[in-house]
Amino acid sequence: MIRTDRSDRATRVVPTFDAPLIVHSHLRWDFVWQRPQQLLSRFAESVPVLFVEEPLFADDLSHARLDLSTPAPNVTRAVPVLPATLRDHGDRALAEVRTLLLAALARGGALGGRFTAPVQWFYTPMPAPTMIGAFGERGIVYDCMDELSKFRFAPRELVDRERMLMARADVVFTGGHKLWLSKSKRHPNVHFFGCGVDSAHFAKARRSDLPRPTDLADVDAPILGYYGVIDERIDYDLVRGLAEAHPDCVVAMVGPVVKVDPRELPQAPNIRWLGQKPYAELPMYAKAFDVCLMPFALNEATEYINPTKTLEYMAAGKPIVSTPIADVLHHFTPVVSVADTVQDFAAAVRVALTAPDPELIARGIGMAKEHTWDSIVARMCAIIVDALDATDLVDAHLAPFAAGATKPAAAPARRAVPPLLEAVGGEGMTA
Repeated sequence: MIRTDRSDRATRVVPTFDAPLIVHSHLRWDFVWQRPQQLLSRFAESVPVLFVEEPLFADDLSHARLDLSTPAPNVTRAVPVLPATLRDHGDRALAEVRTLLLAALARGGALGGRFTAPVQWFYTPMPAPTMIGAFGERGIVYDCMDELSKFRFAPRELVDRERMLMARADVVFTGGHKLWLSKSKRHPNVHFFGCGVDSAHFAKARRSDLPRPTDLADVDAPILGYYGVIDERIDYDLVRGLAEAHPDCVVAMVGPVVKVDPRELPQAPNIRWLGQKPYAELPMYAKAFDVCLMPFALNEATEYINPTKTLEYMAAGKPIVSTPIADVLHHFTPVVSVADTVQDFAAAVRVALTAPDPELIARGIGMAKEHTWDSIVARMCAIIVDALDATDLVDAHLAPFAAGATKPAAAPARRAVPPLLEAVGGEGMTA
């Protein structure tokens, strides 16, 4: 169930299976372009994808509605808009979302006939009790990209709902190696797929004709740069200390500020907070950075992360300095320099500025070429197909007994695909 597409110069492996995807996400499609968009836009090359976001609430709304749009080919974005009276009633709001979806998916609805017998795919466990079983799904996938229960403002019900989701899921993917170690204790079919990269996109940063972004065009000093979400995972004391240790450099922080007060961000003449930028422009920023930063705090929110930007920085051919995040240590050293104090981080940045290692940079470029999102999606597809085939075998075996006949003493168990430690061979990374 994997086809080869030779329509362009490079041969690409494009996954295909016959189950459309209904995806429940805590992230919005037009937020930072990251794992969900990278994966789902590629799955959409073969099957329709319905991307269901968390609801918005409107004070002047009397009747719920479902706003549909097409942000990418074969991807339908569904944004539920609900009356404000439901804002503090989570399960009632989710039930209303389910009603809106069922109406859109019914015969004669806006999406009628496009999402029959889907796979339900969850990025958040919160809607699982309301949505599982509602759409006649063939299977359930949980793509656990982060340990959401550790994030600021996480709902207290999240842990119990994840337990329920994992009990019903056919496949669990994790976005980090440490997450894989944790979740594989609770499910027999867990697979680690860390970050991938659109290597060709970020390799543009190595082109001489790529212009510098306009909001850094006036800088004639070395630039120490970060792009990504700016939230509780950033070590702001480190950012402040780095700017103080390198007054001859500019610290450029690119990305949306969420869950932190912008007024509390460290300020200095050589720190620039540049806001969110389109994905298409990120190679320009990577090119402008003399050293790429991953200044993450060491806290609950970063314990399980596998930063997508690591391979993007590598594809750009830049030296990288990070704090000692577990998955960075496990997968990306020594290409990424690691330091755990402000002083050591500043010193590592100075080395990267004055004596970048061309061998490590070349090794990083090679790693980026080997770890593509295309390959990850093809391998995910094979695992899902295998799980669906196993589910169909069980359903076919039990079907004759559905009308009240005696159930067999032992039905065949769902075939568990051995957990894949993706750090071994192929797309995976070695320490």
